[in-house]
Amino acid sequence: MLEVGTTAPDFCLSNQDDVEICLRDLRGKWIVLYFYPKDSTPGCTTEACEFTSAMDDYDDLGAIILGVSADSTQSHRNFIERQSLSITLLSDPTTQMMQSYAVWAMKKNYGKEYMGIVRSTYIIDPKGIIKAAWSNVKVKDHVEKVKEELVTLQG
Repeated sequence: MLEVGTTAPDFCLSNQDDVEICLRDLRGKWIVLYFYPKDSTPGCTTEACEFTSAMDDYDDLGAIILGVSADSTQSHRNFIERQSLSITLLSDPTTQMMQSYAVWAMKKNYGKEYMGIVRSTYIIDPKGIIKAAWSNVKVKDHVEKVKEELVTLQG
């Protein structure tokens, strides 16, 4: 994980509508940047639906929610449509951005090792500084914990 207090690495990625979203264009806003393994899988669906359900609260806090996976923009569109999501999903098929955020790592499953996305979340402040970080996120209650931390940070 990147350390709290460091500058968030810049990125430019396509969202579900093939529109480029760049960190530099979001300066001045709070950002909840969460990384998840795969569209339409159980944990990822729960997390995306819970962030969508909490959108009004995050909007009230002036925060933008961005989900990132290696899935294609088409996969993101299908996921959003099937689940009626209102959050923005970014596509990082090269994993370059995920590597810069230290969430692309060696994982083990049933004795097999492979490179994959470690479910993680960062809160980035309006100046582009990482203010909070979670690694190996457990989906249950995570959206609420992130929101509580955001309220605390905005003090």
